[in-house]
Amino acid sequence: MNPLIWHASIQKELELAAVKVLRSGSYVLGQEANQFEQDASDYLGCSYAISCANGTDALVLALTAADIGPGDEVITTPFTFFASTEAVLRVGATPVFVDIESETFNLNPCCLNEALSNKTRAVLAVHLFGLPARILEIKDFCRINDLVLIEDCAQSFGAEINKIKTGCFGDFGCFSFPPSENQEGYGGGGLVITKDSKYREKLLQLRKHGSTEKYQHKVVGYNSRRDELQVALLKIKLKHIDEYNRQRLDIACYYSEELAGCEVFLPVGNGHVFHQYTIQVDHRERLQRHLTEAGIASAIHYPRPVHHQPTFKNKSIYRSVDDLYCAEVASKNCLSLPIYPGMQKEQFQRVVSEVKSGLAVRHGMVAGV
Repeated sequence: MNPLIWHASIQKELELAAVKVLRSGSYVLGQEANQFEQDASDYLGCSYAISCANGTDALVLALTAADIGPGDEVITTPFTFFASTEAVLRVGATPVFVDIESETFNLNPCCLNEALSNKTRAVLAVHLFGLPARILEIKDFCRINDLVLIEDCAQSFGAEINKIKTGCFGDFGCFSFPPSENQEGYGGGGLVITKDSKYREKLLQLRKHGSTEKYQHKVVGYNSRRDELQVALLKIKLKHIDEYNRQRLDIACYYSEELAGCEVFLPVGNGHVFHQYTIQVDHRERLQRHLTEAGIASAIHYPRPVHHQPTFKNKSIYRSVDDLYCAEVASKNCLSLPIYPGMQKEQFQRVVSEVKSGLAVRHGMVAGV
């Protein structure tokens, strides 16, 4: 997919915004960043929004602001991009993996109690592929056990449950804006949201070398300030996110209707914004090979669960409470089909046609096979 086609309708506006920043002489944490934070806060319905360099930093900043570090445990999912767990390791805490729900790919709330220990300080829930996790149940678990709740919303910008946007249920909501997300930027960027003014002050301090006053560094912080050019462009994209998500939903509904009855497990769940449309299918490599030969792109997320990454050869740096069976199965069977705003009807119709053809070949239903 060529992003120039997707962005054609707003290209002029993007170019004017870029030129405005270049001529302003202000390039880091200026007026554009302040306005983007306000716009994002208004859109998401949160009290405070703090921009930062990237989504990984957003998670690290949230964990640090919550005083989570060595000796603490953070319950999280093994089926996600590595950054979610990497952030826990970065602050010196121990990730504790619990299994996912096979039908949603998200953290299974029924597994949380088993993972609880006297070292548990937080739950880091990921809204994977754009589908909100069962966050209300997770929030109740955190409230009962006095735990910090951090939402990784990198893939779920604009998703909501009961008209509340993801990121607003927990103590922190963390967002990421590389070109690959449903709210995509032009290189990178991150955002942390919170409803707690004390956390806001900590986050503002931490992202700027532990300082809120020039040359006064009260804590050891990070260099995670957001540049003006990126937020100026994101500010424009923010005005269109609902329409982009609606287009994704329309394509996903078509896929689900047309593929119903096929031998694949289709994505389910309320509030989905379909950053990815991810199916589960046996022998996915055969289907992917068929799609590739037909000139159709597809992607595998994530072929190796986090707990099988080389980082975790030393098992003392993490803990898991079961065999993580559903995460293992998902890593072997999931396949993401093309989905993006601006995708034409004939394009997603052809995807469906080739998926069905590939499944037929797999079962020897095509003449000569």
